[in-house]
Amino acid sequence: MPAEPAPPLATIAAALRRERDRVGISLTELARRAGIAKSTLSQLEAGTGNPSVETLWALGVALGVPFSRLVEPPQASVRVIRAGDGPRVRSEHADFTGTLLSAGSAHARRDVYLIDLEPGAVRTAEAHTPRSVEHVVVAAGRLRVGPEEDLVELGPGDYATFPGDAPHRYEALLPGTFAVLVMEHP
Repeated sequence: MPAEPAPPLATIAAALRRERDRVGISLTELARRAGIAKSTLSQLEAGTGNPSVETLWALGVALGVPFSRLVEPPQASVRVIRAGDGPRVRSEHADFTGTLLSAGSAHARRDVYLIDLEPGAVRTAEAHTPRSVEHVVVAAGRLRVGPEEDLVELGPGDYATFPGDAPHRYEALLPGTFAVLVMEHP
């Protein structure tokens, strides 16, 4: 079994500094509010250590931000997470690893679809409503997907997100391709 990827330490460090500055509290005060040692928080802000889900959750609560804001890297217009990649964080108390694919938005509606595709005809989609976003996770087969000018190829377990408000397409590269599609609309 391959080794677990490390938590996204650089992302966590930058997010903790950014959010602590936004709230305007000291390292000591944040550690107190989160119920963790100041040395632990200092290590995390330095990009070292091995934070657990529980530690990050406590820090998020103390900062008044969702867990996802601490582990999700800045977004590009097309983002791909390959199977086994992504910001993974293990629990101290259970055989549990969380991999954040996409943080939700309070101002969006999400529709979830299971899509089946076969090679041959390409599904070309016109632009949807402004600020719509599509999220795709391939379950089986291979899929070429995304905006016409920035297509990506995905295999089982791979994730991609891209703007739905621009022309885009779905193309099966292998028979029996299917995926989960989440359409997010403002």
